[in-house]
Amino acid sequence: MNIDTGEATGHRVLSLADPAGGTPGAAQDDFSGGTLTFVGTATVLIRYGGITLMTDPNFLHRGDHVHLGYGIRSPRLTNPAIELDQLPPIDLIVLSHLHGDHFDQVVEARLDRRIPILTTLEGARRLRKKGFVAAHGLATWDTILVRKRGVDLAVTAVPARHGPGGVRRLLPSVMGSVLAWRPHQVDQPSLRFYVSGDTLLHDELREIPRRFPELDWALLHLGGTRLFGVLLTMDGRQGVEAIRWINPRRVAPIHYDDYPVFKSPLSDFAKHVKEAGLEDRVVYLTRGEPYRFEVPGARWQAAVPLRRPP
Repeated sequence: MNIDTGEATGHRVLSLADPAGGTPGAAQDDFSGGTLTFVGTATVLIRYGGITLMTDPNFLHRGDHVHLGYGIRSPRLTNPAIELDQLPPIDLIVLSHLHGDHFDQVVEARLDRRIPILTTLEGARRLRKKGFVAAHGLATWDTILVRKRGVDLAVTAVPARHGPGGVRRLLPSVMGSVLAWRPHQVDQPSLRFYVSGDTLLHDELREIPRRFPELDWALLHLGGTRLFGVLLTMDGRQGVEAIRWINPRRVAPIHYDDYPVFKSPLSDFAKHVKEAGLEDRVVYLTRGEPYRFEVPGARWQAAVPLRRPP
């Protein structure tokens, strides 16, 4: 995939080649909806506006061991719903952090090294040393504008804390992300996603809805991950509190049952969701089955320029 890096509106710009051979600048036909496909762990395919994006690729199989650093290994308890070689053409990867259960040894060995990867500054440096030539790093609140066939996707790194205090220094740096799609040269986003990354609930998250109101979706990394008794990712209770803080229209829980270090099961989150009266906001994705989501008509119709008759 060919990528040109330029400057526009103060942000770095990645111009993606179209693997389908489309005409650069051509408008997409459908902004009314897209699909989410949950593969497992924090791996999700998001397809919207002609862009196919993948989060945190983890394609180990049940019984394979992931490397978590400091000699710690953990076996995977599930299989990916889709194999790496069965994926559709991927335009872009958004990687919350470079850790074994988010970017494993199978991915490192077999992923096309030309696919753009947007991740932390630390993660991008390490990936480039491994030959992933299109790895780009973002500091918190940095934005990279991804452009393909007249569609702009703004990817902004937002705060995330993978564990408390000094424990974070022992783990890879991590970012959440806000993904905002819009037709090129249109100001109003037609769709906004928040992807939490591996994080605990912390006050910096309150800034996200202030900067990005009207979020359509949140993909929440849950599981209540614990190492040596220390909580490193949101459990079910914190996940529900995150819904209140971030206030998205819809929420999908991910990253909750794939490794033994995940101590808070999906049922824990579902119980707290029911107690909070938030069941109408939560979508429980079935692994491997594309979930069709709709974008409010007032949003996407306002974002798409009127077409002139030929």
